[in-house]
Amino acid sequence: MRVLGVDPGLTRCGVGVVEGVPGRPCTLVAYYVVYTDPADDLALRLLHLDRSLNKLVAEHQPESVAVERVFSQHNVRTVMGTAQASGIAVLAGARAGLPVQTYTPSEVKAAVTGSGQADKAQMTAMVTRLLRLAEPPKPADAADALALAICHVWRGGTRSKLAAAADRARRGGAR
Repeated sequence: MRVLGVDPGLTRCGVGVVEGVPGRPCTLVAYYVVYTDPADDLALRLLHLDRSLNKLVAEHQPESVAVERVFSQHNVRTVMGTAQASGIAVLAGARAGLPVQTYTPSEVKAAVTGSGQADKAQMTAMVTRLLRLAEPPKPADAADALALAICHVWRGGTRSKLAAAADRARRGGAR
Protein backbone atom coordinates (compact mmCIF):
# COMPACT_ATOMS: atom_id res chain seq x y z
CA MET A 1 0.00 0.00 0.00
CA ARG A 2 1.33 3.45 -0.91
CA VAL A 3 0.18 6.26 1.40
CA LEU A 4 0.63 10.01 1.19
CA GLY A 5 0.66 11.51 4.69
CA VAL A 6 0.00 15.20 5.28
CA ASP A 7 0.91 17.20 8.38
CA PRO A 8 -1.23 20.25 7.58
CA GLY A 9 0.03 23.75 8.12
CA LEU A 10 -0.50 26.98 6.27
CA THR A 11 3.10 28.21 6.47
CA ARG A 12 4.75 24.74 6.44
CA CYS A 13 2.81 21.68 5.26
CA GLY A 14 4.66 18.39 5.62
CA VAL A 15 4.08 15.68 3.04
CA GLY A 16 5.47 12.14 3.26
CA VAL A 17 5.00 9.13 1.02
CA VAL A 18 5.66 5.57 2.19
CA GLU A 19 4.91 2.06 1.01
CA GLY A 20 4.22 -0.91 3.23
CA VAL A 21 1.86 -3.48 4.65
CA PRO A 22 0.47 -3.75 8.19
CA GLY A 23 2.92 -5.30 10.63
CA ARG A 24 5.98 -4.85 8.42
CA PRO A 25 8.51 -2.04 8.11
CA CYS A 26 7.56 0.65 5.62
CA THR A 27 9.76 2.00 2.85
CA LEU A 28 10.36 5.69 2.24
CA VAL A 29 9.26 6.93 -1.18
CA ALA A 30 9.71 10.70 -0.67
CA TYR A 31 9.07 13.62 1.63
CA TYR A 32 8.55 17.33 1.16
CA VAL A 33 7.54 20.51 2.91
CA VAL A 34 5.27 22.91 1.03
CA TYR A 35 5.94 26.48 2.16
CA THR A 36 3.71 29.52 1.80
CA ASP A 37 4.65 33.10 2.62
CA PRO A 38 2.68 34.52 5.56
CA ALA A 39 2.83 37.92 3.86
CA ASP A 40 0.86 36.62 0.86
CA ASP A 41 -2.91 36.83 0.58
CA LEU A 42 -4.69 33.86 2.19
CA ALA A 43 -6.36 32.87 -1.07
CA LEU A 44 -3.00 32.67 -2.86
CA ARG A 45 -1.48 30.63 -0.04
CA LEU A 46 -4.34 28.13 -0.16
CA LEU A 47 -4.14 27.97 -3.95
CA HIS A 48 -0.39 27.26 -3.78
CA LEU A 49 -0.99 24.51 -1.23
CA ASP A 50 -3.80 23.03 -3.35
CA ARG A 51 -1.68 22.99 -6.51
CA SER A 52 1.33 21.53 -4.69
CA LEU A 53 -0.64 18.73 -3.02
CA ASN A 54 -2.46 17.86 -6.25
CA LYS A 55 0.89 17.69 -8.06
CA LEU A 56 2.33 15.39 -5.38
CA VAL A 57 -0.73 13.11 -5.46
CA ALA A 58 -0.47 12.89 -9.26
CA GLU A 59 3.30 12.29 -9.12
CA HIS A 60 3.30 9.61 -6.42
CA GLN A 61 -0.02 7.87 -7.17
CA PRO A 62 -0.86 6.90 -3.56
CA GLU A 63 -3.61 4.42 -2.80
CA SER A 64 -4.81 6.54 0.11
CA VAL A 65 -4.18 9.78 1.96
CA ALA A 66 -3.69 10.24 5.72
CA VAL A 67 -4.13 13.70 7.25
CA GLU A 68 -3.55 14.85 10.80
CA ARG A 69 -6.87 15.71 12.41
CA VAL A 70 -7.01 19.29 13.61
CA PHE A 71 -7.29 19.52 17.37
CA SER A 72 -8.08 22.41 19.66
CA GLN A 73 -5.19 24.72 20.31
CA HIS A 74 -4.97 27.83 22.43
CA ASN A 75 -3.91 29.98 19.48
CA VAL A 76 -7.05 30.42 17.35
CA ARG A 77 -5.07 31.95 14.50
CA THR A 78 -2.82 28.88 14.30
CA VAL A 79 -5.70 26.41 14.46
CA MET A 80 -7.55 28.29 11.69
CA GLY A 81 -4.57 28.04 9.32
CA THR A 82 -4.08 24.39 10.19
CA ALA A 83 -7.78 23.67 9.61
CA GLN A 84 -7.69 25.43 6.24
CA ALA A 85 -4.60 23.48 5.18
CA SER A 86 -6.22 20.26 6.42
CA GLY A 87 -9.27 20.92 4.26
CA ILE A 88 -7.05 21.41 1.22
CA ALA A 89 -5.26 18.10 1.96
CA VAL A 90 -8.55 16.20 2.35
CA LEU A 91 -9.81 17.76 -0.88
CA ALA A 92 -6.64 16.73 -2.77
CA GLY A 93 -7.24 13.12 -1.84
CA ALA A 94 -10.96 13.25 -2.59
CA ARG A 95 -10.36 14.98 -5.92
CA ALA A 96 -8.11 12.06 -6.93
CA GLY A 97 -10.79 9.58 -5.88
CA LEU A 98 -8.71 8.27 -2.98
CA PRO A 99 -9.84 7.23 0.47
CA VAL A 100 -8.82 9.84 3.04
CA GLN A 101 -8.41 9.04 6.73
CA THR A 102 -7.68 11.49 9.53
CA TYR A 103 -5.74 10.66 12.69
CA THR A 104 -5.26 12.56 15.94
CA PRO A 105 -1.71 13.33 17.01
CA SER A 106 -2.12 10.83 19.88
CA GLU A 107 -3.17 8.05 17.47
CA VAL A 108 -0.11 8.69 15.31
CA LYS A 109 2.24 8.82 18.31
CA ALA A 110 0.82 5.56 19.70
CA ALA A 111 1.12 3.79 16.33
CA VAL A 112 4.69 4.92 15.69
CA THR A 113 6.24 4.97 19.18
CA GLY A 114 3.89 2.89 21.30
CA SER A 115 3.04 5.93 23.43
CA GLY A 116 0.38 8.53 22.72
CA GLN A 117 2.44 10.98 24.79
CA ALA A 118 5.68 10.84 22.73
CA ASP A 119 7.44 14.13 22.06
CA LYS A 120 8.73 15.46 18.71
CA ALA A 121 12.25 14.10 19.27
CA GLN A 122 10.92 10.59 20.01
CA MET A 123 8.67 10.71 16.96
CA THR A 124 11.46 11.81 14.65
CA ALA A 125 13.82 9.17 16.07
CA MET A 126 11.25 6.40 15.53
CA VAL A 127 10.40 7.53 12.00
CA THR A 128 14.13 7.54 11.20
CA ARG A 129 14.53 4.06 12.67
CA LEU A 130 11.35 2.57 11.17
CA LEU A 131 12.19 3.80 7.68
CA ARG A 132 15.87 2.80 8.12
CA LEU A 133 17.09 6.29 7.21
CA ALA A 134 20.70 7.41 7.60
CA GLU A 135 19.57 10.72 9.09
CA PRO A 136 16.33 12.18 10.44
CA PRO A 137 13.95 13.79 7.95
CA LYS A 138 13.95 17.57 8.36
CA PRO A 139 12.15 19.72 9.18
CA ALA A 140 9.89 18.15 11.81
CA ASP A 141 6.85 18.74 9.56
CA ALA A 142 8.26 16.16 7.11
CA ALA A 143 8.90 13.64 9.89
CA ASP A 144 5.34 14.16 11.16
CA ALA A 145 3.92 13.58 7.67
CA LEU A 146 5.91 10.35 7.36
CA ALA A 147 4.63 9.27 10.79
CA LEU A 148 1.06 9.83 9.56
CA ALA A 149 1.70 7.70 6.49
CA ILE A 150 3.25 4.91 8.60
CA CYS A 151 0.31 5.08 11.01
CA HIS A 152 -2.12 4.70 8.13
CA VAL A 153 -0.29 1.75 6.62
CA TRP A 154 -0.31 -0.02 9.97
CA ARG A 155 -3.73 1.05 11.26
CA GLY A 156 -5.64 2.25 8.22
CA GLY A 157 -4.87 -0.84 6.19
CA THR A 158 -6.30 -2.98 8.95
CA ARG A 159 -9.30 -0.64 9.32
CA SER A 160 -10.00 -0.84 5.60
CA LYS A 161 -9.82 -4.64 5.59
CA LEU A 162 -12.14 -4.88 8.60
CA ALA A 163 -14.61 -2.46 7.01
CA ALA A 164 -14.55 -4.41 3.72
CA ALA A 165 -15.12 -7.70 5.56
CA ALA A 166 -18.01 -6.19 7.52
CA ASP A 167 -19.50 -4.84 4.29
CA ARG A 168 -19.26 -8.26 2.63
CA ALA A 169 -20.87 -9.87 5.67
CA ARG A 170 -23.77 -7.38 5.55
CA ARG A 171 -24.30 -8.15 1.85
CA GLY A 172 -24.65 -11.87 2.35
CA GLY A 173 -21.61 -13.57 3.75
CA ALA A 174 -17.85 -13.42 3.66
CA ARG A 175 -16.07 -14.27 0.45
